[in-house]
Amino acid sequence: MTDITTACWWLREALAHPEFRGDTAPALDHDIDADVAVIGGGYTGLWTAWQLVTSSPGIRGVVLERDECGFGPSGRNGGFINGFYDHAGELVDLFGRDGALAMLHAGSRTLEELEAWMTDHGVDAWFRKEGYIGVASSPAQAGGWEEPLETAARLGVGDRYRQLSKADLAAYCDSPVFEGGHLVDDGGTVQPARLARGLRRVAMERGVTIHEHTPVYRVQPGDRLEVHTARATVRAGHVVLAINAWAGATRRFGSAIVARASYMAITAPAPERLAEISWTSGVSIYDYRSALRYLRTTPDGRIALGVGGERGTWDGSIGPQFAYDERGTQHAIDAIHRFFPGFRDVPIDGRWGGPIDVAATHQPFAGTLRGGRIHYALGYTGNGVGPAHLMGKVLAAKATGREIPELALPVVDMEPRRFPPQPFRSIGAAIVNAATVRRDEALDRRGRVDPVTDFVARMPRRMGYRLGP
Repeated sequence: MTDITTACWWLREALAHPEFRGDTAPALDHDIDADVAVIGGGYTGLWTAWQLVTSSPGIRGVVLERDECGFGPSGRNGGFINGFYDHAGELVDLFGRDGALAMLHAGSRTLEELEAWMTDHGVDAWFRKEGYIGVASSPAQAGGWEEPLETAARLGVGDRYRQLSKADLAAYCDSPVFEGGHLVDDGGTVQPARLARGLRRVAMERGVTIHEHTPVYRVQPGDRLEVHTARATVRAGHVVLAINAWAGATRRFGSAIVARASYMAITAPAPERLAEISWTSGVSIYDYRSALRYLRTTPDGRIALGVGGERGTWDGSIGPQFAYDERGTQHAIDAIHRFFPGFRDVPIDGRWGGPIDVAATHQPFAGTLRGGRIHYALGYTGNGVGPAHLMGKVLAAKATGREIPELALPVVDMEPRRFPPQPFRSIGAAIVNAATVRRDEALDRRGRVDPVTDFVARMPRRMGYRLGP
């Protein structure tokens, strides 16, 4: 089995430093009582726990993590903090003008709050706030900037966006395959594992109780909720489910999300090569493909690139292929070399994967199960670094009965759109996903796609799902 702390360069780098490594939190081996039990030690769970202890002093909160905090998607992602500006059109369609603007403003506040939190608590997560760029990485993608620019103008936030010609784009990042794009100034990047492990450290210093290597098997209702682990039970007034893609294997959420794998690769340092292509700022990039590629640099001159939606699962379970897959990671490496031929002889220092919880609306959602004491947030669809902080505020408020403005956001208490029942869900997802990847590759190579592949790839949109081309 792949050791994710070795395969994932982000985790390897962070854990080399004592302030991010820390001692393993002990597994729970005796029954305890808590006011709130948080299941999951990634961004959502840790931000919820942080909000609990800072907003309600004296509260008894406990985090239960099946592995170690930050070893899941929170420590393996691309490290983009993009808020919701790149989804403005979908937000308008889902929630109307006012709802969309509320989400955009919440995303902007999150970026500011994350920056302030890292500064206040001395968490050096390599934060850079220099925006992000959407690019056409082939002639077939040209014009992909038109919809976001038109939506921004319609919403009155066009000052945050800027169209980039091919020449404009070359000043930010000069690639022979980039055809133009658009810049959004409200975005940033972090070293994701440093942020996750730094959050873990600060939360524990503030009094959050964490038990790692403590998988949860079931939550039993009663006068007090009973959270059953392998060796002990937690009795709690409220429970927060912060389990990301693992929710896809549960009866309640199996039809609300689909687990997909995203794969990344990172080069060795080559700052002189980055200077040659003018990519010396901290701006991050994604392309307009349906199964998009996302890329950014590091302070020591590396390129990290990820590819989305590469693999799935038949039953919702998260298997070893989500941590490492030769074909998926090779797609990431091939993209680096296609975008930047000058990096073909630069060694690859890491290649790894991680699960994402894909929602039918492409937007996260939070809510409370029947009975009013089990709360959840899911559906980040690969964009969770910023929204997880926002959802942590929502979940902590729900668990303590506090009223905060974020509870009025349209993604809170939104009933998620359901995917078809099994076995149609898994079979359909596999067929559509494969067609989407074939379509993207055909358009990149030839500028056209056969009608059958195009028809299958577009099926989710025809069925009302906000996924795919």
